[in-house]
Amino acid sequence: MNNIKGKELFFVLLAQVIFLNPVKLHASIWDYIYPKDMYPSFSNSGTIGLIQMPTARMLPGGSLAFSWSDSDPYQRGSIIGQPFDWLEASYQYTDINNALYSLTPSFSGDQTYKDKGFDIKIRLLKEGVLLPAIAMGLKDLAGTNVFSAEYLVASKKVKNFDFTIGLGWGNYSNNGIRNPLGQIDNDFYTRDVTNNSTQGGEFSTGNWFRGKKVGVFGGIEAILPNMHGVRLKIEYDATDYEKEGFPFGRESFNFAFKNVRKQSSNLNAGFVYPASENLHLKISYIKGNTISFGFSWKANLGKKNPLASKKPVYREVENKEIYRIATSQDDLILYRAALQNLNPRDLKLQAASVEGNTLKVVYQQNTHRSWMRATGRVARVLNDISPERIKSFEISNINGGVGMYTMSINRESFINNSFSNTPKLALKEMKVSGFDSNFDEFKYIPKVKMPDLFWSISPNFRMQLGGPDGFFFGNLRLGFKGELAITRNTSIKAAASLGIADNFNELKLKSDSVIPHVRTDIVQYLKESNDYAIDQLQLDHFLKLDSEIFARISIGYIESMFGAAGGEILWKPFFKNYAVGVEAWSAKQRSYDMLFDFNDYSTETGFVNFYFKEPRSQILFTLKGGKFLAGDSGFNFDFSRRFKSGFRLGAFFSLTDISEYEFGEGSFDKGFYFFLPIEAFWGNYSKESYGFGLRPLTRDGAAALKHSHGLYAITEQAEFNNIYRDWDDLYD
Repeated sequence: MNNIKGKELFFVLLAQVIFLNPVKLHASIWDYIYPKDMYPSFSNSGTIGLIQMPTARMLPGGSLAFSWSDSDPYQRGSIIGQPFDWLEASYQYTDINNALYSLTPSFSGDQTYKDKGFDIKIRLLKEGVLLPAIAMGLKDLAGTNVFSAEYLVASKKVKNFDFTIGLGWGNYSNNGIRNPLGQIDNDFYTRDVTNNSTQGGEFSTGNWFRGKKVGVFGGIEAILPNMHGVRLKIEYDATDYEKEGFPFGRESFNFAFKNVRKQSSNLNAGFVYPASENLHLKISYIKGNTISFGFSWKANLGKKNPLASKKPVYREVENKEIYRIATSQDDLILYRAALQNLNPRDLKLQAASVEGNTLKVVYQQNTHRSWMRATGRVARVLNDISPERIKSFEISNINGGVGMYTMSINRESFINNSFSNTPKLALKEMKVSGFDSNFDEFKYIPKVKMPDLFWSISPNFRMQLGGPDGFFFGNLRLGFKGELAITRNTSIKAAASLGIADNFNELKLKSDSVIPHVRTDIVQYLKESNDYAIDQLQLDHFLKLDSEIFARISIGYIESMFGAAGGEILWKPFFKNYAVGVEAWSAKQRSYDMLFDFNDYSTETGFVNFYFKEPRSQILFTLKGGKFLAGDSGFNFDFSRRFKSGFRLGAFFSLTDISEYEFGEGSFDKGFYFFLPIEAFWGNYSKESYGFGLRPLTRDGAAALKHSHGLYAITEQAEFNNIYRDWDDLYD
């Protein structure tokens, strides 16, 4: 009875603090020294939380984080993305080290069981002066049910203390109360955890918020004064350790070989040490008998310059007064002055003409992610060198040899607003429209050196995670990337690599797929191409069929597993936020050594594509419907958000006409990805990005051709909303 009364008293006091917010509980925060801008910390589950339990806290929208923890018998790695301030999404990869990888010990070897799952948390109420933040979460919502749980949680900050209280279902239902939702419907008392009738990976909606009991949990996270941001965490744990994982060895799962240490206390305690603004180290004592430890790293990539704030500023043209005197004598001198001063800034002049008091130029560039910054710098160069008789500029941009947009700029307004850095005021004297790239209208077309080669050599890395052969396999390589511009509209893109070191010889697992092996022969590709490989060799030709219709034709070794010939057409209205396209390909599977030969398998594949971008949030919705590489038909739905820095975070799923059995483990295709802008980490501007994508499993269903230079990406600047998005970069 004493324990019950103590538990009840703990939660009564905690609820009073959260909901009543007593202001006299603690001395003023100004009496202490605390670091500024402290972000919420991570739980052992790999999401924002206390020690084992979640909180209602979130990272800022545009954040990306990595978390790792060791909490016997689990080692868990997590990738956490925050597409919005109110939504946290994470992918968990857990090593359950008290069970073998499979039912057959000889097949498993020394590989322990691996579990993959997705978690989400949605904020229902933002914290106010009196009210707490409230959130709802789903753990392992499309997994094996090994770690499945649902919860409602509230958090309230009082001075340097952050209080949390919540209710949990599923694996968070220990020492709880009777499920109150059962009063609505008796079905809420029943929770099926067997998951025997599926291939796994499905959304177990029939189990959400179900079960006989609901766990009650809570805790306190305190930032300690004068300790450089060190935090103390104390929590009441509602995890049911007799349900989670495989607690009773073979009684839980017949290939588990060891029982899990039983819980001897519901109270957990731990410390978090901020080694830097982005890196946290943590250690805790859980279950009354287990020490856990780990770390987390996060970055807020949503801001304009999230990490490296210093970028090259605009440099005025030297001797600009002399230029203005010279260019006033002859238009040809003006054209050549523009060429001389734009090209070294990687703003390549393609054409120029003077009509009345307007200077028209066409340029292309491969440095600035922001087209407004690039256009603004072109305008500033033109202002520096142009005579007084030039009253306006008409600046047009091309990409892939086809026209993207034209910006008409009033020179006087542009310069006056540059002094006060007010690009929105300058907009009133500007006009933006599409550009059809008719070079015959221009008087000056400088000779362009063709063919023109751009190339780079750098290390790259291929890896394979998980599987009975081992957890991690990697291949360090020396990679070559290059692009040969044959004409303005035609180019060859190449990528090749040379192996330096790898452990791929230990890979043995072969595909068990019952449909054509268009992706699941990945092990053979990795092993037979580990010395050297041609990753891509693709010829592209771009066209503009109409003012709003773009096209391209491509042929070659389009990706690592397939060569193809085909193309696409895209209708993209300049002043609309949608586009429609069609693509069709004749594809043939490449040989496993990724050189010049092919395997016997060939197919035709194609899609109708619909794109819609919500301009305020910068969420892009993409729906592709058609035939995939393995012959299955269906659709792929992709949604991603692009942030001011260029960071992009997205997820996708695909459903086709094959059965769950034919698809195999995972039931259907799904995953997430992100693109990190290189310029966020360096002091120079760059359009390059590092992309990372992850599927829980590699299967053959819903597999599409991975061709680069897709028309929607190539023509991104041929859309007014994308230009206006970066308008405040005009004077950067």
